[in-house]
Amino acid sequence: MGRAFEYRKARKMKRWSSMAKAFTRIGKDIVMAIKEGGPDPESNSRLRAVLQNAKAANMPKDNVERAIKRATDKDTSNYEEKVFEGYAPHGIAILIETATDNNNRTVANIRSHFNRTGGNLGTSGSVDFMFEHKCHFKIANTGQDIEELELEMIDYGVDEIYADEDGIMLYAPFSEYGHVLKAIEDRGFEVLSSGFDRFPMDTKELTEEQRADVDKLLERLEEDDDVQHVYHNMKEEE
Repeated sequence: MGRAFEYRKARKMKRWSSMAKAFTRIGKDIVMAIKEGGPDPESNSRLRAVLQNAKAANMPKDNVERAIKRATDKDTSNYEEKVFEGYAPHGIAILIETATDNNNRTVANIRSHFNRTGGNLGTSGSVDFMFEHKCHFKIANTGQDIEELELEMIDYGVDEIYADEDGIMLYAPFSEYGHVLKAIEDRGFEVLSSGFDRFPMDTKELTEEQRADVDKLLERLEEDDDVQHVYHNMKEEE
């Protein structure tokens, strides 16, 4: 699962036309975190996590400061988080997480993306059950024994741990985010990044031509400014 996440993450980053889009998404996360829990990262774990992600993405300090200033301005509207579900061509399930300050615009745009690429926008719950909702953390690798760490963290809901070239990845159910974060911080581990992901229970293999049809929709969705994340159950290319 973890390696599939890293592959999808790299693929997603490649699709974004520029890092500016990634920074826009993180900027929205900063606004939502501050509106929810205040501007102090010490007492706002969601903001603390977003700032870690901004650092991991090499988001310029000026961009971060602008987002914080915007969030603390009482005239700045908060973003509403909405999830859309549907099907791409060839029966591929699509789940889209958005953050919007204009729901009517977002609904119209998402519907248009599906209609223009031969897909179908579904109703709430139509594909959500096909995906596992997970939280993930990347912590600094300081020589920890992975097997011992896994045995220790399993009590907090962690169900997968592995080391990669620049850290240690931990995965747990979505609902265990707070427990895992506290356990990590209590042990003094440096959190490099964290967040949430949705993994398909099963994947569907397509031909190259069929994949191209689905990619048209995925690209339109991922280029939409209101879209934060897009998930699907199309089997990744080997």
